[in-house]
Amino acid sequence: MMNIHWLKEIVDWGILGLLALMGFLALWAYFERLLFFRQVDLRRYRHREELQIDLTKRVDLIASIASSAPYVGLLGTVLGILITFYLLGQTRQMDAGSIMSSLALALKATAMGLVVAIPSMLFYNHLTRRIEVLLGRWEVLQNDAA
Repeated sequence: MMNIHWLKEIVDWGILGLLALMGFLALWAYFERLLFFRQVDLRRYRHREELQIDLTKRVDLIASIASSAPYVGLLGTVLGILITFYLLGQTRQMDAGSIMSSLALALKATAMGLVVAIPSMLFYNHLTRRIEVLLGRWEVLQNDAA
């Protein structure tokens, strides 16, 4: 019988570690953007495109994390279930506790993917709205200056 218990470690540490990194990056990018938005001087921008480029930096990173985290979690789920069925097929004597712990590992990956994706989507939506407001304020400043 092939020993694939190391695959459980890959799912546990690899997938969950990747999701933790993605969550950290989304949180970092969100707070970095909030700090930038607080100190941005709209008067220094002459062209809307220049302002838009500066405002939207790293927002795509948050959107990418929000959209891909559930899939990374799903990958962990599929791998966890594959490991469970493989071990069950090889040993044919796997106890219920072992099956349940393997399935719990799989579901933990799904839950972590959602824990990363949901706040990331909220971050993205919040930043998108802030960008719209800042662009609107810039338009008002441009109209007042004209």
